[in-house]
Amino acid sequence: MVNFLRVKRCLSSLILPLSLTLLLSGCTPPADDEPIVIKFPHVTAPGTPKGQGAENLRKLVAERLGEKVVIEVYPSSQLMSDDDSLEALAFGEVQMIAVSLSKFDRLTRKFMVFDLPFLFDDLTAVEKFQGSEAGNTLLAELTEKGFLGLAYWHNGMKHFGGPAPLRQPSDGAGLKFRIMESDVLQAQILAMDGNPQKMAFGEVYQALQTGAIDAQENTWSNLYSQKFFEVQDFITESNHGYLGYLLAVNPAFWSGLPADVREPLEQIIAEVSAQVNASAQSLNQAAREKILAAGGTEIVQLKEAERASWRQAMTPVWEEFADEIGADILSTTAAGN
Repeated sequence: MVNFLRVKRCLSSLILPLSLTLLLSGCTPPADDEPIVIKFPHVTAPGTPKGQGAENLRKLVAERLGEKVVIEVYPSSQLMSDDDSLEALAFGEVQMIAVSLSKFDRLTRKFMVFDLPFLFDDLTAVEKFQGSEAGNTLLAELTEKGFLGLAYWHNGMKHFGGPAPLRQPSDGAGLKFRIMESDVLQAQILAMDGNPQKMAFGEVYQALQTGAIDAQENTWSNLYSQKFFEVQDFITESNHGYLGYLLAVNPAFWSGLPADVREPLEQIIAEVSAQVNASAQSLNQAAREKILAAGGTEIVQLKEAERASWRQAMTPVWEEFADEIGADILSTTAAGN
């Protein structure tokens, strides 16, 4: 929880809004003889790509930096929600987050590129964009607002879960879809004549169970780890969108670390990020097989003609947000082909 008394003391000397996030994290630096504590909250289960990445990061830091740095990992929304963690990072109350890229569209519209439906065919296409000049530039896009991106972490490609197969966009008409806070995802559901419902990740299972929502979109690892498959009769293997995270730190905190700490941390993060992204596909495939083996949910595969129909229906969503995202970014993706 954000310590508002500490924030109030720090705010008393601040004037410029853009200076706020850069100064708050330096209000109470650790003493020289104390370890540097990096609190890392996230909302997914330990067995997901992000959950495993966070734990591997904690272990490697403990092995290589000993008592200099301690990473405290809080999975499964134990400490706070994604929305709360964004605020907490900007205020310096936590030091590292890995929040869905969708959450950042309120801070820069450029990040909406990751939510465009049927834009990326698979993780290979996503990685090609993230490794491009445009993708690398986005990592530092929010530095002045209190978020320095260190890496992209994959979860995987998303699929639609619902009470019936979603073979055509029209099959979603009238259904209540849970979505993350994202204008693009809202437009995606509206293009299906569906009813978008913005909802926290931790509330989805109960909402499906009670009928507050009919459908949702997620990766295989989330569908399995959160047991969404137990309350969804059908999962359409649509690969329609990308779910990934921005591994981010507070810029003032990061730049204030001594070089003999920051440099090995950068190396460890690079190693762990490569592991997370390399294992995402296999973890999702394993989760898919477990859902299939459970036997209560039918997995529906789209034919090429059906995928083409979806892509055609969603192209207007690309066009709706093209100017806000920017031609320089879209030209590096499938939209520029």
